[in-house]
Amino acid sequence: MDKPIFGFFHMKFLKMNKKIAIFPGSFDPITVGHVDIVTRAMPLFDEVIIAIGVNTQKKYLFDLEQREAWIKAVFAKEPKIKVETYTGLTINYCKERGANYIIRGIRNSSDFEYEKTIAHLNNAMNPDIETILILSKADMSSISSTIVREIILGKGDVSKFVPKEVLI
Repeated sequence: MDKPIFGFFHMKFLKMNKKIAIFPGSFDPITVGHVDIVTRAMPLFDEVIIAIGVNTQKKYLFDLEQREAWIKAVFAKEPKIKVETYTGLTINYCKERGANYIIRGIRNSSDFEYEKTIAHLNNAMNPDIETILILSKADMSSISSTIVREIILGKGDVSKFVPKEVLI
């Protein structure tokens, strides 16, 4: 049994109230936009789990191990950040990890509409998990992993769009 602290509070109670957020995505590859969203979310939470979703129906440019290594390198000095992989529904993964929040980045109105729909569905499945939408900064609103992959495939320079740990 956990020892009481501060009178009636128990360590178990404090652990249950830890603010844990999941930032899910494929991160194929991680971009400076992703890094900015995570950096801005960190002060709001006790722990942020960057969760690399694995979708067997999707074809990735970079393998899972590479994407995970890049993200771990980017956030190596951030004790609040964990990097994990998962399969299945994000809302189920949140419950498994004891996360109370899902973080999503919004670049434009179509992102907002899509994320709003997903947030409503997630809320219907588990009302205890809240989705937090963070607007991208204006200078990063055009950066996406899809566009970065196209630049990479076209042998272009992606140095402005990815963290230095990702430079190929």
